[in-house]
Amino acid sequence: MKWTLAAFGALAAFAATTSAYTATVVTAAHMFDPAKGVTVDNPVVVIGDNGRIMSLSTGNAARPQIPADAKRVDMGDVTILPGLIDMHVHLTSDPTLSGYQGLEYTDNFWTVVGVANAKKTVGAGFTTVRNVGSGNYDDVALKQGIEHGYVEGPRIVPATYAIGAIGGHCDATEFPPSVTIPSPQIATGAVAFRALVRTLRKNGAEVIKVCMTGGVLSKTDSVGAQQLAYDEIKAIVDEAHMLGMRVAVHAHGTDGINDALRAGVDTIEHASLANEESFKLAKAHGASFDMDIYNDDYIMSEGVKNGVFPESLAKEKVIGRKQRETFRAAHAAGVKMLFGTDAGVYPHGDNARQFATMVEWGMTPVEAIRAATSDAAIALNRADDVGQLTPGRYGDIIAVAGDPTRDVRVLQHPVWVLKGGQIVTGPVR
Repeated sequence: MKWTLAAFGALAAFAATTSAYTATVVTAAHMFDPAKGVTVDNPVVVIGDNGRIMSLSTGNAARPQIPADAKRVDMGDVTILPGLIDMHVHLTSDPTLSGYQGLEYTDNFWTVVGVANAKKTVGAGFTTVRNVGSGNYDDVALKQGIEHGYVEGPRIVPATYAIGAIGGHCDATEFPPSVTIPSPQIATGAVAFRALVRTLRKNGAEVIKVCMTGGVLSKTDSVGAQQLAYDEIKAIVDEAHMLGMRVAVHAHGTDGINDALRAGVDTIEHASLANEESFKLAKAHGASFDMDIYNDDYIMSEGVKNGVFPESLAKEKVIGRKQRETFRAAHAAGVKMLFGTDAGVYPHGDNARQFATMVEWGMTPVEAIRAATSDAAIALNRADDVGQLTPGRYGDIIAVAGDPTRDVRVLQHPVWVLKGGQIVTGPVR
């Protein structure tokens, strides 16, 4: 059985459900290989009925054998590259409903929000995302709905709840003591955090997200203050790694960043106040920085209208510029850098706007693209599945009009998006 999700002009964007679909052959004028940093001409990508790439040829190389019933997708004079990866999103969040506005909606409303945001995200060329914080296991529900063909969206690596300390960034601190909020993501002590990691894994988490310091959008804490002790973060990391999971740590403040790195975390999210010691620790432990340096523009311009707490706007005013300066310093120091936007703090579907900001603050276009493709895939432990257009990996492809290595802004407007060889969006003809 096959069923149509939506019409795109003369094209149909469809998802395969219970039955196999025919192979797809993609041709284009150019292909950019982020891992090698080179652009080649006349690629021919053959994607099998399992959604994975069967073969790839370029230039004047001998063409592979193509199944007789293959579906042909000739993209024309465009540059193709692997589907993009955003390492830090919140699909079930809407930035226009900030502050207390979210209290007007039912708990399950946010799953519905996630359905809309997932479609925007994959349509923007982001075929894989790491969702680092979602209530009620909504991101797992969304992942299951996408995988079973009920809704359209990217491949999701879910964290479920972001875990943290009582009164910390992951806790609800905007209510009086008389209001009790369920807090399944809060724990105290190494033993309790180990148990919480196991619970999240049991319920679908594939990565563990930890709130190590204060944050911008939480109402009452200091943005840089450490909130978990070293023995607590060490217990979380050890438990997660034992279970084959990686750990992403929300940390703005220097002390929290450095203790998390000493504990062996895999990625530092935000990393706003990282210092030279942080850079050395990250390189020594093989950790990556995942810095959302675009969204400051949106928060400061739209925050009041969206209901962001005045306390949060005051914190963002202090931290935004500093984070960008830290990004430049970390990149110059040789820290591994990933592409993560914190989409949900600003509108989903605009993820690619961050590429230009990364280039403005020190990266080359090739480095920025690699941060959202091959390097991100390695950090996800999914290098065999996504991040490159090579045999065995998923046929996740975006096409842009122009050369993204000269102008990364072309990534904001993909002409084609394929996920697993299936057309998500394409030009109207």
